[in-house]
Amino acid sequence: MALDFTAAEKTQPVAAGILKRTIEKNRLAHAYLFEGSRGTGKQEIAKLVAKAFLCQVRESADPCGDCGDCRRVDSGNHPDVHLIEPDGTTIKVEQIRGLKKEFSMRGMESGRKVYLVQDADLMTASAGNSLLKFLEEPDGEALAILMTTRPQRILKTILSRVQVLSFHPLAPDEFVKTLVNHDVKERDALLLSRMTSNLDEALSMTEEDWIAEARNKVIQLIDDLVTRPGYSLISLQDDWIPFFKEKTDVQLGIDLMTLWYRDVLRTKVDQMEQIVYVDQEDRLQKQAFSLSEERLARHLEAIVDTKRRIDANTTPQLAMEQMLIRLQEG
Repeated sequence: MALDFTAAEKTQPVAAGILKRTIEKNRLAHAYLFEGSRGTGKQEIAKLVAKAFLCQVRESADPCGDCGDCRRVDSGNHPDVHLIEPDGTTIKVEQIRGLKKEFSMRGMESGRKVYLVQDADLMTASAGNSLLKFLEEPDGEALAILMTTRPQRILKTILSRVQVLSFHPLAPDEFVKTLVNHDVKERDALLLSRMTSNLDEALSMTEEDWIAEARNKVIQLIDDLVTRPGYSLISLQDDWIPFFKEKTDVQLGIDLMTLWYRDVLRTKVDQMEQIVYVDQEDRLQKQAFSLSEERLARHLEAIVDTKRRIDANTTPQLAMEQMLIRLQEG
């Protein structure tokens, strides 16, 4: 379902609210900088603004969603919407020169044009300076939206010529609701909300039920540690390593283990309303009964230390094996 401003205001109330009111009054600035961490909806809201700017039949801030302009923006095929992305590790001056050439031409459909610059902080100095011409001499029929996660790296001369809107990570409860609206199971959404504030990253972890399977692998490994500790190294070799193949996957698996033992600790101190493994109350209660707070603290220390060692390029399998031994020893 296409994004509208009602939905956008739920995730970014300040930025989306400003844009909605500005569009309703037909007072869009000629250039914006959307700044905020990844996964906060900058590109999605930029596309919504582009549709509203180009839609010729809208009756409010929201684009109609059905006209040719709206459909082509949604499909990424609108001839008057230009997306500039890094070519390799930077946005080069040649890309901006090509953009400026487009500036000089009238839009093919309505006379209007939209330019979206992704990762604007990666513009070279010459590219940034080249972009200034448009920003200094704006065309009323053109709209530029720059996006960045690092506004401090944008040239000050550019910052002075754009309207900056900040995009903030979702609050945990709203993050969970948003994931559930994307058909993510609530139990998985709770876990994801504790692992990342990046909506795109969270959704990528739900592809092919990855997060659900990862969760099961973690619960199984911890079960083996509790019920048959001598088998846990075999379980690691046979089940964990083949699933968590990449370094980043292993780190996510360790994050899931950290959340588990935090839930055990919360259960022990009677803070059940804060647990994220909400369907595992019986297991959590049993472990909370059998583990002292001091031992739980040592478990968490061992897990955090393992992630730190993997970050420092210790072989993930070796680090995990040594962690399991520490957890067995208590």
